[in-house]
Amino acid sequence: MGRQTDLTCAAARAAALELMSSAGRFVLCGHERPDGDCAGAQAALASVLESLGKAVWIVNPDPLPSGLEHLTKTRRFEVLRGAELPPHDVAVLLDFSEPGRCGPLAGPLLAAASRKLVVDHHPCAHQPWWDAAYIDPGAAATGLLVHRIARELGARLDAAGALGVFTALASDTGWFRYSNTDAEALSVAAELVAGGLDPAGLYRQMYQRAGRERPLGIARALARLDYLAAGRLAVVDLPLPDAEEADLPEGDEVLDLLRAVESVEVALFLRETRSGSVHLSARAKGGCDVLGLARRFGGGGHSKASGATLPGPLVAARDAVVAAALEELGGRQGHTA
Repeated sequence: MGRQTDLTCAAARAAALELMSSAGRFVLCGHERPDGDCAGAQAALASVLESLGKAVWIVNPDPLPSGLEHLTKTRRFEVLRGAELPPHDVAVLLDFSEPGRCGPLAGPLLAAASRKLVVDHHPCAHQPWWDAAYIDPGAAATGLLVHRIARELGARLDAAGALGVFTALASDTGWFRYSNTDAEALSVAAELVAGGLDPAGLYRQMYQRAGRERPLGIARALARLDYLAAGRLAVVDLPLPDAEEADLPEGDEVLDLLRAVESVEVALFLRETRSGSVHLSARAKGGCDVLGLARRFGGGGHSKASGATLPGPLVAARDAVVAAALEELGGRQGHTA
């Protein structure tokens, strides 16, 4: 059974490579709130395809967040919200496989007569709907899959492409600290550094350009920290800021601090948005898995890092997620704080 699955995956990847070789015009689509892996993979694949003489456009439903501006110095990232996509033969979904994850781009994406190709490293919970796919849930990042694609197509990965791959790897491995950091990720990173990439400079670009309000936003979030399940579960719920309060659009730094606490196995960050919905970011360590938790609320991701968007209000969303998390933890024997 395992051998047959391997052969099937190999055939699927071969079909995906053939589609990339034969088509001429590509639109590279990212998910809502594109992160470093999504945007880095887009930049890298654009470099690969253009080196093969293809026409490429990058489109996202949202602008790139702070810390990813270095990718825009050599590549144009267009923001489209429901507008018609540029003329293309293949639409590539990078770092996601469910059209709903690209928000207002989903309609134009599905309406286009182009063939659909998924390049992703997330576990897929739905039936395949695409024309071709290059998927490996065991890969540390989608950008790593693009590096494989470049090698398998015999394409040149230029400086901009190398920057995209390293950005993707660094983002999804927590700068090579998370449990998905494997030999392949480190080997590819070493190859890119040997080729001239500057890790220290990139780190400054990505993580050391925050505004003065960032520490204040983190402090505001941590002031709402609550430990449950004898310290195994850490929860932060962040309402919209008042006029004089600092906002915190992303909770990664808070979640990293919570996972540093020895007793914490699952950390939850719930943030109220201006649309009235609540964004959940969930992180796990040790033997815990938060992918199932996120899927309960229509989300997804990885076993150690997942997310979802819930309807408000914040109090109701928090109650529902905490109850589900406690139920998940109750099924595992854990230590106490």
